[in-house]
Amino acid sequence: MDILTDLRWRNLVQDTSDPEQIPILSKGTTFYVGFDPTAPSLQVGNLVPLLVSAHLAKQGLKPLILFGGSTGAIGDPSGKNKERQLLSKEELAANVEFQKQQVSEIYSRLSLKAEFVNNLDWTKDVTLLEFLRDYGKHFTVNYMMGKEVVKSRLESSGISYAEFSYMLLQAFDYLHLYETRDCKLQIGGSDQWGNITAGLELIRRKVQGDAYAFSFPLITDSNGKKFGKSEDGAVWLDPARTSPYKFHQFWLNISDEDALNHLKTFTFLTQDEITAIESQMKESPEKRHAQVTLADEICRLVHGEDALQSAKKSAEVLFGGSLDGIDDSALKEIFSDVPSVSLVKNEAMKLSLTEFFVQAGAANSNGEAKRLITGGGAYINQQRASSPGDALSDYLSSGSSLVILRSGKKKYFLAELTDG
Repeated sequence: MDILTDLRWRNLVQDTSDPEQIPILSKGTTFYVGFDPTAPSLQVGNLVPLLVSAHLAKQGLKPLILFGGSTGAIGDPSGKNKERQLLSKEELAANVEFQKQQVSEIYSRLSLKAEFVNNLDWTKDVTLLEFLRDYGKHFTVNYMMGKEVVKSRLESSGISYAEFSYMLLQAFDYLHLYETRDCKLQIGGSDQWGNITAGLELIRRKVQGDAYAFSFPLITDSNGKKFGKSEDGAVWLDPARTSPYKFHQFWLNISDEDALNHLKTFTFLTQDEITAIESQMKESPEKRHAQVTLADEICRLVHGEDALQSAKKSAEVLFGGSLDGIDDSALKEIFSDVPSVSLVKNEAMKLSLTEFFVQAGAANSNGEAKRLITGGGAYINQQRASSPGDALSDYLSSGSSLVILRSGKKKYFLAELTDG
């Protein structure tokens, strides 16, 4: 078994400590991947290490998912040009528990199991003097300054002693897991390679052990831009921060070239399946089959089948689909980018459709509104308006607070009815 063959095809291998030994690691070999709980939720970028760990687990290796209760308290300098804002112990502990749940749900949907560990458990009782004597003495400052992450920070904003020491803590993690859990492999992003190889060095120097590591590249789009941000900021795995609808839309809006690459990276589809999708794209590019498959696969993995179907139903609203079962908060999200107004409900309910279309900004004049309605191009909550003289109340229930107006096929407007 070569555990790297499929990962290489998926563009998920960059650096390897031992290209000959790693591919033939035996089934049951324990490996670990770490996450620092510096945010309240995992993000899209965190899916890459999770999926790589899942691929290894599917090949028979045993995953340890490490959460950095101690390393997160220090702050990893990798990928940052300035010091991170430190979180309280309570914030870190809450983040760890939430992220554990996120990983558990994803692994469960893949019918996999992982064991969780927290490096706070083995670092909290180690004194500074013990750490310096037993571990710090194995590294020279010259060695540490030779790491790219340290060099880049020294050339920009500088680096604190705390963040400078981060790689020692991560090296300590690997040694501890090597000695206590027989962990022989560490994986991580390419920006972590300096920290990862420090762990290999500590194991070699302190216990003369053989351990291994490989990294995967940081994901970028076809323009070389770091992947994982939307126009609104980070794309979170927490549905309360990035709804399944927004999450699904993020993947649907990816370019054709990026979609094919991301099918390899972010899904478990086989090479034959992805080749077939590429052929379908060439035959019917307008159907955006790669994007649809990508969005469906990842949304199902992260949020589940029910959330995926809800996201797809919400998306259909933009193409004239029914509003049944979609609440006001979802409607606001779906139509967050369309022109909107706020109107007093009691007054709005007395308006004719002609007057309402004008006040909602969907028509510039009564004459234009009348022509739109009589021509069959005006819609209230996806229902075609019958007559310019109809009352708005004829189309809304008494509990309605949001009104979706449509002019033609795709021009939407949102009116929120308030109590005044």
